[in-house]
Amino acid sequence: MNIRLAVSLALLSSSALAAAPNELKVYAGKPLDSWHIQVADFETNKTLEGDKVEIARQVKVPESVVSVSKTTKAKQNDALTLEFNKAGYASLRVDGGKPADLRPYLAQGVLALDVNVQELADGGISFKLRCGENCERSVPYLVPARAMAGKGWQHLVFSLSCFHHDGDDFSAVTQPFALDGSGNGKVSVANIKFQMSGKPNASCPDYKTVSVTPDKLNESWSVNWWTKRHEDKLAEAKQLGKSAQVVFIGDSITHNWEKDGAPVWARHYAPLNALDLGFGGDRTENVLWRLEHGEVDGLDPKVAVLMFGTNNTGHRQEDPKTTAIGIKRNIDELQKRLPNTKILLLAIFPRGARPDDPLRQINEKVNAIISGYADNQKVFFLNINQAFLQPDGTLSKDIMPDLLHPNEKGYEIWAKAMAPTLNQLLPAAAQYAWDNVSIGGSGFVSGLIASKTEPGLIYARTDVGGAYRWDAKKNVGFH
Repeated sequence: MNIRLAVSLALLSSSALAAAPNELKVYAGKPLDSWHIQVADFETNKTLEGDKVEIARQVKVPESVVSVSKTTKAKQNDALTLEFNKAGYASLRVDGGKPADLRPYLAQGVLALDVNVQELADGGISFKLRCGENCERSVPYLVPARAMAGKGWQHLVFSLSCFHHDGDDFSAVTQPFALDGSGNGKVSVANIKFQMSGKPNASCPDYKTVSVTPDKLNESWSVNWWTKRHEDKLAEAKQLGKSAQVVFIGDSITHNWEKDGAPVWARHYAPLNALDLGFGGDRTENVLWRLEHGEVDGLDPKVAVLMFGTNNTGHRQEDPKTTAIGIKRNIDELQKRLPNTKILLLAIFPRGARPDDPLRQINEKVNAIISGYADNQKVFFLNINQAFLQPDGTLSKDIMPDLLHPNEKGYEIWAKAMAPTLNQLLPAAAQYAWDNVSIGGSGFVSGLIASKTEPGLIYARTDVGGAYRWDAKKNVGFH
């Protein structure tokens, strides 16, 4: 038991411990007194008042259907079933009652429940509790849950330490249980309870080390494409080889250079044979898995641009120190595999509308730590966040429509703000940026390419198909 937890438990009076029941039944045919059952999706939630409640045809997710119903395990209505179809997010919650004091269960306690996974081939689930404002703890369970599909009722026991992090206040838990799902699935639960003691039979990630433990991204919305993208990127890297002068490594914000940012990429980075190694949803451990499985092997770029960590924050509300350690572990791995490459580590971009957004504040704490990783010889840190923000610190949807991912305008801002530093890190021959330049009359110069073999020799390409040569030695040609 860690010291902080021991002290916390010591502060509990013996009468409080004695008063706590050996079992706290969260749902046993009915929820805890004063609590109720809810179904929720991204946009709304509804309370179960009869045998079934459904959410369907929402504005943002018109094809999604999510429902919770009373079902039967041993006797009528002793179980609850969450069914979800084409759902980005679905949840069965025990919610709305008097906050529960779970501190007496922390020392050796467990969360026990019966689970019947009826269908989950295209979905995933996690178990969650909410421990207060800005405190939400979740155990992902996609892989083992899929293995349970079609095998009937099974009894799961989780150590309560799976849900408790150092510093969490479990004296007034506002949501003692939730079953979250995404994709397509049908999962039933029954006999949900906290026990003073028990033998866990279900594992969970160690929240202190998950950010540095290499793993694939196992989410319902990623498993069908994530490994395939990795294989495709291995092939792309092999084809580019040592011609790739810049590599971008990150999450969806980097991934989307191939989408919203594609026109900007074509102008600024395609001439450098740049490689985009961004994967939507990736956390630090997923980036690490990709590096350890060869994504940069065979490359020798001049610069690697790193920007990730916001999903550690968004999905886990992770301790900034833990996320920072995950980023550092990736830097170490990259330096081992690309010893000649300079690393340009970017601050995690701002998210949320306001400066006081809780997730943005976590990211800023991470940035404060990772800025110290720069040695200005092989690792360089750059914070361009202010370029995205209004003077009052707010983030505009005109730049990031969902307050997280840039649109084309946002990618223009990124490229422009990063250009001076990137150019300093690149050799002189690679510092010519592509842009449209009027040459008078009709036509534009749409690209400038420096010769890799002859210093001072530049080729200019026009949008009407022409090409011009400018040789500094002879001072003839294109002016």
